[in-house]
Amino acid sequence: MSAYTNEIELLNAIKARHGESWAAIEPEYAARMRAQNKFKTGLDIAQYTAEIMRKDMGDYDRDSSQYTQSLGCWHGFIGQQKMISIKKHFQTTEKKYLYLSGWMVAALRSEFGPLPDQSMHEKTSVASLIAELYTFLRQADARELGGLFRQLDDAREAGDEVLAQKVQNEIDNHQTHVVPIIADIDAGFGNAEATYLMAKQMIEAGACAIQIENQVSDEKQCGHQDGKVTVPHEDFLAKIRAVRYAFLELGIDDGVIVARTDSLGAGLTKQIAVTREPGDLGDQYNSFLDCEEVAPQDLNNGDLVLNREGKLLRPKRLPSNLFQFRAGTGEDRCVLDCITSLQNGADLLWIETEKPHIGQIGAMVDRIREVVPNAKLVYNNSPSFNWTLNFRQQVFDAWLEEGKDVSAYVRDELMGEVYDSTELAQEADSRIRTFQADSAQQAGIFHHLITLPTYHTAALSTDNLAKEYFGDAGMLGYVEGVQRKEIRQGIACVKHQNMAGSDMGDDHKEYFAGEAALKAGGKDNTMNQFG
Repeated sequence: MSAYTNEIELLNAIKARHGESWAAIEPEYAARMRAQNKFKTGLDIAQYTAEIMRKDMGDYDRDSSQYTQSLGCWHGFIGQQKMISIKKHFQTTEKKYLYLSGWMVAALRSEFGPLPDQSMHEKTSVASLIAELYTFLRQADARELGGLFRQLDDAREAGDEVLAQKVQNEIDNHQTHVVPIIADIDAGFGNAEATYLMAKQMIEAGACAIQIENQVSDEKQCGHQDGKVTVPHEDFLAKIRAVRYAFLELGIDDGVIVARTDSLGAGLTKQIAVTREPGDLGDQYNSFLDCEEVAPQDLNNGDLVLNREGKLLRPKRLPSNLFQFRAGTGEDRCVLDCITSLQNGADLLWIETEKPHIGQIGAMVDRIREVVPNAKLVYNNSPSFNWTLNFRQQVFDAWLEEGKDVSAYVRDELMGEVYDSTELAQEADSRIRTFQADSAQQAGIFHHLITLPTYHTAALSTDNLAKEYFGDAGMLGYVEGVQRKEIRQGIACVKHQNMAGSDMGDDHKEYFAGEAALKAGGKDNTMNQFG
């Protein structure tokens, strides 16, 4: 007996216990509503998706071709349409996640209006977006199953038992649109207690994976901008522990923590780390500071000095009261950050780089894996990179090193359209196409994400429509550029009433009111024009 029919029988028994007062309740309708609502709470989602992520991490450890991917989504509808599209094109959501970008929350979801990525948006907006994304994904489940239930009814009415059984099997084996979300908690929005409270809200909303970075919370900057300030390791580890305690308190024992280091691009620190003995973690952090050796008589009023190996060292202090690291130490600091995070409770790493270069990333991962062999990265395939220029220059440099003739190319001008059809451009595009697979194999990248792609796609598609609709094309601009493509590409949203829940509403009206139900889906519904 199928899970669906088992549920109907269970509900029949429940109905029978309540006698005549429940006579109008149809157990099969209730079974359908239960099937359409697989997850009752955000914690149910967090537990389910955490198990998925842990399985996927194990798969990747055994086979680096089994990497995972996501796109950043700034609205529930965008996340929903992404997962509907993935199911349509690939028939599965396996190893496909969502990413919740703090950058896009700041830019698009703050009540203050658009903000830079500096943790100035409301703390609760992150958890609210997680809840919104999962509301839309659950609605995608309900919509898809609702369509199957209507197919089942049609098959029964037609007396087609074979088709009815086929549809029932699809119902029993329905794959949910609910997938893991890696959620950005920035630098924790305050101290460790604030981080814990924020993490709890995010987990309760459904997050199974929380990404946290080692910048100073009140000085936080976008990872691809200047002015980033890191914190000593002990400060960061306290926040990692705070997130772990939040997971454990809520019963999500498999919750995933992604520790991000911005040390590669961060040349500043706000604090001198506490150190108790030579070579300890605080001493290692301080060893990267840009210092000058001084004698006692050289000290000025208020100078701060370090004692290292019997020498007095004065760290370079800027007018901002920040301390500066030595130039060229970023990679070493990144490696130390990553090893330390993994040794103290983090599950995955995130290294924010200035360019998408597999060799650079892989060299750091190799050093990390000397200490932690199963170290894995989450990597930002960032729109902040000029991918075309970066990869064309990488090919140029490789060819130059190989002794290949590059006289036909000007390295600083390789973005130009004049190069689009050249052998160099084709090789660069080939490397971009295989970047995910290559870096998963060569640089330990378990999860590939793009932080803010849908920010750019929304702008691009709107620009295309505005140019045509308000120009000479007029209404044809919408018809040709949008609607005709929706119809021919099978975009479900062309039936926007259905996507918004009109058919589900009609189903419920029938459940609640029977023949008296006033439905929207009759012959005069213009949605019928789309088949």
